[in-house]
Amino acid sequence: MNFLLSIAFVICWSSGFIGAGLGAGSASAVTILMWRFLPPAVILIAIAAVTRTSWRDLAVRDVARQALIGMLSQSGYLLTVYYAIQLGVSSGTTALIDGVQPLVAGALAGPLLGQYVSHKQWLGLCLGVSGVAIVTMADAAVGTGTAWWAYLIPFSGMFSLVAATFLESRSRARVAPAVSLTVHCTTSAVIFTALAVSAGAAKPPAELSFWAAITWLIALSTFGGYGLYWLILRRSGVTEVNTLMFLMAPVTAVWGALMLGEPFGPQTALGLAVGLAAVVIVHRGDISSTRVCARDTDAGAAARPAKCGARYP
Repeated sequence: MNFLLSIAFVICWSSGFIGAGLGAGSASAVTILMWRFLPPAVILIAIAAVTRTSWRDLAVRDVARQALIGMLSQSGYLLTVYYAIQLGVSSGTTALIDGVQPLVAGALAGPLLGQYVSHKQWLGLCLGVSGVAIVTMADAAVGTGTAWWAYLIPFSGMFSLVAATFLESRSRARVAPAVSLTVHCTTSAVIFTALAVSAGAAKPPAELSFWAAITWLIALSTFGGYGLYWLILRRSGVTEVNTLMFLMAPVTAVWGALMLGEPFGPQTALGLAVGLAAVVIVHRGDISSTRVCARDTDAGAAARPAKCGARYP
C-alpha cells in the first residue's frame, strides 16, 4: 500500500508543475491560484458541514495552527512556483530547485523532531541531491533568456513548505487529513481571492485551456498530490516523504519534455536514475532501522531510545 501511495503521490505532485505551465499563458498566477482553490474549498466545506465527526474534538487553536500550516504549505509555496514559471522558469527547472527540500528537511529532522536518520538514509539523501544537481546542470545549459534572479524565487517557496512540514510534525493534536485539507484549501482560497480582487484579476478568462488547466490542478494536484503529501507524512514520517520529493524533478523533466516540449537528454536521464537509487536506499535504510528498533524493544533495551527515534504517528 505504501508503495502504491508513493507512486500516486509522485505523479500527482509532479502534475502541479505541469498544470502551472499549462495555465501560465492564459492568466496571471493569482487568477489561476484563486480558481484552483475556490471550488475545492466550497466542496470541502460542504462535506465538512455534513460529516462533522472529525471536527468535534478540535479546539480553535488547532484550527488556527492548521490555517498557518496551509498558508505556508499552499499559499507561500505555490505562489512562488507559479510566479517563477510565469517569469520564464520552466516547470522542470522549478521542480529541480525545489528538489533541495529533502536535504534541508533531512538535516533538520534530527535536531527539531528527535527523529532518527540512519546512515543509509543519509547516503540516500546525499545521492538524491547529486541526482538533482545532475539534472539541474543539464537544464541550466539550455539558454532561456530568463533573468537570473527568477531562479531564486522557488527557493523561498521550498523553505515555506519545509517550515509547514515541521510545524505539522511538532503539533501535538492529531488532525484528520480531511480536516487539514479543508482548512488549508479554505485558507488558500481566501488569500488568493483577496490577492486577485485587489489586483483586478479575479475574473477568469473564457479560454478552454484555462479551465482545462484548472480542472487538472484541482483533481490531480490539490486533491491528489497535496492530500497524499500529508497522508504519507503521517504514515511514514518526514524523511521518507521528503525523499520522494527527489523524484519530482526528474519526473517533471520527463513530463515537461513530453507535454511542454522542454529539453530532455542523457544527463537528465542519468539524474532520474540517481534519484530512483536514492529513494531505494532511503527506504531500505528505514526498514533496517525499524527491525533494529524491534529487536531492541524485544530485548528490553530501554536505555537506547534514541536508536529508534521519534516516529510521526
